[in-house]
Amino acid sequence: MPEFAKIICMSKPADEILGPVSSSYVSQRLRLHYVDWGNQHKPPLLLVHGGRDHARSWDWVARDLRRDWHVIALDLRGHGDSSWTIGGHYTLSEFVLDLAQLVDLLDVARITLVGHSLGGAVSIQYTAVFPDRVDKLVAIEGLGPPPEMAKRLEQRPPWERISDWIKQVREFSARQPKRYPSVEAAAKRMQQENPFLSAEQAQHLTVHGMNRNEDGSYTWKFDNYVRVFYPQRYDAGETRELWGRITCPTLLMHGSQSWAGDPSEDGRADLFQDARVCNIDGAGHWVHHDRLEVFLSELRGFLED
Repeated sequence: MPEFAKIICMSKPADEILGPVSSSYVSQRLRLHYVDWGNQHKPPLLLVHGGRDHARSWDWVARDLRRDWHVIALDLRGHGDSSWTIGGHYTLSEFVLDLAQLVDLLDVARITLVGHSLGGAVSIQYTAVFPDRVDKLVAIEGLGPPPEMAKRLEQRPPWERISDWIKQVREFSARQPKRYPSVEAAAKRMQQENPFLSAEQAQHLTVHGMNRNEDGSYTWKFDNYVRVFYPQRYDAGETRELWGRITCPTLLMHGSQSWAGDPSEDGRADLFQDARVCNIDGAGHWVHHDRLEVFLSELRGFLED
């Protein structure tokens, strides 16, 4: 065994060294990737990452929960090691389809969902469509835009939304993915995006979030087209109907320094049948990275209640 490997093995417990097993499945003719942290005899818990992220961003959370749960984390289409869609079309409903397909393939009657940002929105919508399949739901900054922003989106005329979408698609069709000379350079860029991240966190997220190109440079794994907003109308009434169907205990987690708004103050938490809000001080949008230990404590308290 190499000397550096011996050092790692002596300094960390075995269950922190062993990583997850990679697997894949098919949804809408796309090969999608997920990782399985083992313990199939434990209750199933599915982790759903946010936009431009990947399944391995949950590693710190998964290592903590794997002792008591059968933890699985998926790469949404267009992210991580999952396939990109032909034409670059990504809608919330398609992400929900992928989640539904995975839950069915796991052959479990009920599941617990933990999602961040886009993954939180996907988990919420899945639970609204299949309320009898979810035991508990945790949405970390997953409610979308705050009410004042949502109201502006709802009022936009359809021709304006479609025109903006066409403009975005054309811009991205001409845009080449940014290439980085090293993983370290890309990690620094990630820390600029989220200054709460430690150097160790940024390095880990970058290593699992990049592909190496033929010329030796690095690019992010996600499809640039996931940034494009599909021009469907934001419907506040439809959102109220969907969230009102969710019957399971729900935890809405919010970072005190995030742009996303406090659901306990703006009324969004009241749209759920059984929801409570957990505000994490000193955290931004990536609550589970920014204040990991506090996040895990609150999460475990909710799951074990």
